[in-house]
Amino acid sequence: MKKTQLPLRGVRRVVRISGATQNGIPLSWWTGFSLTLLLLVLAPLAVSEYSLTLLAIYALLALSLAFVWGIGGILCFGQAAFYGLGAYTYAVASINFGESTGALLLAVAVAGCAALALGAMMFYGRIGDVYLGVITLVVTLLLFKYANSTAGEAYVIGTARLGGFNGIPNFAPLNVPGLADVPVTGLALYYVVMVCLLAGWLLLRWICARSFGRQLVGIRENELRAELLGYDVRLAKTLAFGIGGALAGLAGVFYACWAEIVTPEVFSLGVSAEVIIWVLVGGLGTLWGPMLGAVLLGALKGYLGSQQLVDNAVVMGLLLVVVVLFLPNGVLPTFTRALTSYRNRRANAAVAGESHGA
Repeated sequence: MKKTQLPLRGVRRVVRISGATQNGIPLSWWTGFSLTLLLLVLAPLAVSEYSLTLLAIYALLALSLAFVWGIGGILCFGQAAFYGLGAYTYAVASINFGESTGALLLAVAVAGCAALALGAMMFYGRIGDVYLGVITLVVTLLLFKYANSTAGEAYVIGTARLGGFNGIPNFAPLNVPGLADVPVTGLALYYVVMVCLLAGWLLLRWICARSFGRQLVGIRENELRAELLGYDVRLAKTLAFGIGGALAGLAGVFYACWAEIVTPEVFSLGVSAEVIIWVLVGGLGTLWGPMLGAVLLGALKGYLGSQQLVDNAVVMGLLLVVVVLFLPNGVLPTFTRALTSYRNRRANAAVAGESHGA
């Protein structure tokens, strides 16, 4: 008997509320987007492009998990796996290709396909949420262990040596497509990352506004009900996982171009933990919030790295505890709710004053 897909009642309302949270209540969506674009364009006037590029990469990585976890409800402890796959694939491919265009496309494809394959095995295998988190974490740690053990002469792909714990240096930088001798570095690299970040944000916003995005929100809210209504929950979650993996792979490519070396640290537990903290602090269930959390905490990490008094990990851990206890919805949703409440109180006071005057 063929299942009939029925509309997910209430999902459109949930998506609309989520969008309002992302946009910021006082501004229309396009006004908020324009202000964000203006801020990103003018940011190099106040901060070095070297630091800004890294923060934009962090934001792109946080955006990938914000979609997978915040919109799709899939708690992934291994986003660093796809981040590292993108970085390593780009380094190996750019050495063999001699330019970046094909290497970039291949890296994003490898990270996305790896996420699709892993997601299909987990979701079609009916793996529970707890075990799903464990599996993604174990995959990341396995990749970290393997990358550290590739120091021998036998670990060569084409002409690229994997290098073990020393990593892969001296690969081709990002270049203008078709012009291998025109590298994209410095300020130009920042603007490329910025454009890709905004394009990824727009793409995910567009997906969230379509029926597929509403399916994901419905699955996040009540997976059993969505399945009983006739929706292919496993396929939707697999596709969402693949999209998030591809975006994380793109962030890994840009990180490789920024750092000019790829080491096993891209697969480390610290990277996986940091991404989760960014999303939680920024605001789970939004897209703009985790990007903001990544930028703020990334800047804090850079500042803490320049001093010796306080350990970075201790500060991040304490910050996470404080946010979970006092701001469980994250910084951005809490701020927008407080702002909305303040505006409502002012509006009610104005109406009461007019009524009293009349």
